[in-house]
Amino acid sequence: MSRETVPVDVVVVGRLGVDAYPLQSGVGLEDVSTFGKYLGGSAANVAVAAARYGRNVGLVSRVGDDPFGRYLLRELERLNVDPRLVATDPTYKTPVTFCEIFPPDDFPLYFYREPKAPDLEVTPDQLPDDVLADAKVFWATVTGLSQEPSRSTHLDALRRRARARHTVIDLDYRSTFWADPSEATAQVGAALEYATVAVGNREECEVAVGETVPERAADALLERGVELAIVKQGPKGVFAKTRDETVEVPTHVVDVVNGLGAGDAFGGALCHGLLEGWGLERVLRFANVAGAIVASRLECSTAMPTLAEVEDIVSGGVG
Repeated sequence: MSRETVPVDVVVVGRLGVDAYPLQSGVGLEDVSTFGKYLGGSAANVAVAAARYGRNVGLVSRVGDDPFGRYLLRELERLNVDPRLVATDPTYKTPVTFCEIFPPDDFPLYFYREPKAPDLEVTPDQLPDDVLADAKVFWATVTGLSQEPSRSTHLDALRRRARARHTVIDLDYRSTFWADPSEATAQVGAALEYATVAVGNREECEVAVGETVPERAADALLERGVELAIVKQGPKGVFAKTRDETVEVPTHVVDVVNGLGAGDAFGGALCHGLLEGWGLERVLRFANVAGAIVASRLECSTAMPTLAEVEDIVSGGVG
């Protein structure tokens, strides 16, 4: 069966770039001599993670007309993410992100996205009506709201999506992309009007709705109209709430190698669990384990686990 005839499970829109990860940990970039090159960007990582569970996934983004852009398009294909809605931008270069690795909990990021990253140039024609209507999960991030024309494209797509089931806003706030947190708060508020699911950590919830206490943050998100609010609490696990149910699930403990991809692995696993129609507790346990597996590995996109790897741990096997 060709891609053209396979129903779309997940459409993700947003950040795509090259991750350059040091192959030495515990030292600053000034002392690193070798790096690994990987597909990266939060939206792209979520797409790859969802595809690992056999989902038909499309990414909406842009790359530069350069060797790194060609590399990313090739990697999307290799990692089973449909790249047909990824455009090549004639102006801006493909962004590169470097990180430092100081396990277990310090992973500074250095974004090279100046003067502008092509993924912030996405336009409404990259999101046709049939794509938005057919997607069983539509995943957008707050980063995509940080600049025009991406901001208007995201809001336009959310309006056309019309709060269809499994319309997810990843709160994904990164201060370096915003002039002021209040600007992000206003844009998140506009996006939440069209979302059915919101997911973020406590700091991201503070920017979104002014609350860091998980239950209060979830309540504030539900008051904005979402059906499911998920608050990630780091080592304390994850808290989630609907209008009828409250669930808190502890973290799955691992030896952390690089924590940067854990949230994106959680996102891809969340997409899978929602599409399977699992109960909320099972969804969260599955997503927590997926995130933990990636935190125990160096890479992000290429470290995303398979269904068997996650289920083995969730079911009590030796992972």
